[in-house]
Amino acid sequence: MIWAVIPAAGRGSRFGGETPKQYLEIAGRPLIAHALDALLSHPRVAGAMVALSKNDALWPGWANLHGKPVLRCVGGGERADSVLAALQALPADVGDDTLVLVHDAARPNLRSEDLDRLIAAASAHADGAILGAPVRDTLKRADAAAHIAATEPRERLWRAFTPQAFRRGALTAALEQAQAAGIVVTDEAMAMERTGAHPALVEGREDNLKVTTPADLALASYLISNR
Repeated sequence: MIWAVIPAAGRGSRFGGETPKQYLEIAGRPLIAHALDALLSHPRVAGAMVALSKNDALWPGWANLHGKPVLRCVGGGERADSVLAALQALPADVGDDTLVLVHDAARPNLRSEDLDRLIAAASAHADGAILGAPVRDTLKRADAAAHIAATEPRERLWRAFTPQAFRRGALTAALEQAQAAGIVVTDEAMAMERTGAHPALVEGREDNLKVTTPADLALASYLISNR
């Protein structure tokens, strides 16, 4: 059994506008619908838990997709709070050893072959695994005036994507520890790293992009429309 968790309680302030970005539409459907489809269409994924804002009035009310349950809970102020709330709200038969896939609501172009390889890697590695890609651009460090201060080596640097796959019990404990320490983790792997874990990196497709800006939305729309 594998479950998916989607944190969707944020408003996407970097994008701007009144509509939370997970509800922006491409190809006639909101981003979160594409994200859920990508996860729940996989034969190994049994269901999804979506963490929503307490006052979310835009949730379409899906109870199942692809014949699988779509459950919801109230998320928190930070991504990690929403992921933790979703993990704690999973059904009672989802044990601590169950693999959980945490995926961005605004990452609509996940491919099944990437999901296959991520699940295989996370199943074989006790510390879990994440999708990502090696950094290919030259990296510059800026000073306070936005002038180049240095060129940084890019060897062994990766960009982290989602899904990120971990056992429910280990990830729950890692997020609880970070929360208790007052540390805001920016992804699930960071929480796991704090416990001494070394998750595996699985190279995924570069077009598994997260919609953060209007330009990203246009690109995601093009990619989805041309699949």
